[in-house]
Amino acid sequence: MRDTEMSDDLATRVVDSLKRSSGGGDDHRAAHAKGLRPGERIAVDGVVIEGGGNVDESMLSGEPIPVSVRFSNGSGSLAAPDYHVDGRGMAVKFRLPDGTASDIVSLTQKTFFVRTPEEFLEFVSAREPDPATGRPDPARIGDFLSAHPEGQAAIGEVLFSEPPAGYTRCEYHGLHAFKWTGEDGSERYVRYHWLPEDGVATLSREEAKERGRDYLRAELAGRLERGPAAFTLELQVAGEGDDSADPTQEWPADRERVTAGRLELTRIAADQEEGCERLVFDPLRLTDGIEGSADQILNFRPRAYDVSIRRRLKLG
Repeated sequence: MRDTEMSDDLATRVVDSLKRSSGGGDDHRAAHAKGLRPGERIAVDGVVIEGGGNVDESMLSGEPIPVSVRFSNGSGSLAAPDYHVDGRGMAVKFRLPDGTASDIVSLTQKTFFVRTPEEFLEFVSAREPDPATGRPDPARIGDFLSAHPEGQAAIGEVLFSEPPAGYTRCEYHGLHAFKWTGEDGSERYVRYHWLPEDGVATLSREEAKERGRDYLRAELAGRLERGPAAFTLELQVAGEGDDSADPTQEWPADRERVTAGRLELTRIAADQEEGCERLVFDPLRLTDGIEGSADQILNFRPRAYDVSIRRRLKLG
């Protein structure tokens, strides 16, 4: 079997396992199923990388760029309450002046669970419900973590985090590294971090339950009625010894950070289906001057997304 066929087969198996884990169907995303899209505008300043060159004029021109932004919970179930233990996501699609797009996909956790697609399938399979109980078997998950200790940090972040006070009260982190090339030809690997201007805030489990199963959407709608909500985009620049291909490893906190721009969210999009749920936010949909890394998870994600979107749109 050719490598491409093997990758496509693995993507299908991963999506199938995600569906079994969440009890979800093919009519929605296999993961991060429950979400919504606010916002219509992003104002982005130039970014300076070592040597002083602006990185890609089309994406960071200093002019407002329309965006589509989707917030989500990590679960593949549409029925999962907002107060459940879960990671959160923010996906941003830049709609560039030349008619192309470029995406940034980020999560509230700082690292990923595994390094390879094969290990991800192991992880998701370990979380599938036991037919006898209808719930995941803690022993299987424990066995996986014992064999893959590099995933413990990400699991701990999700399990021990409190529910957010709102989608705009979270920090979101790009788990993968990308190579940015300046006008002067300089190259640096960076990771993305979105920092909320509203500040980070969480709720206790009890407070979150009191707000209801879908409190995050209601909170976001109310927040945008009071005015735009904004995030600062920071680039964390890799230093010596930082692995650009390993999403399970957090880079040291003292690494250089560069402010790249400001994301301003203005309103809930009126068309949640055509304008959001039929969209694919692909971290390898990149503009000139930005390239992916050798990260195996990053390079696998488009294949899994393709399986999921084809099922949602009934494309065979």
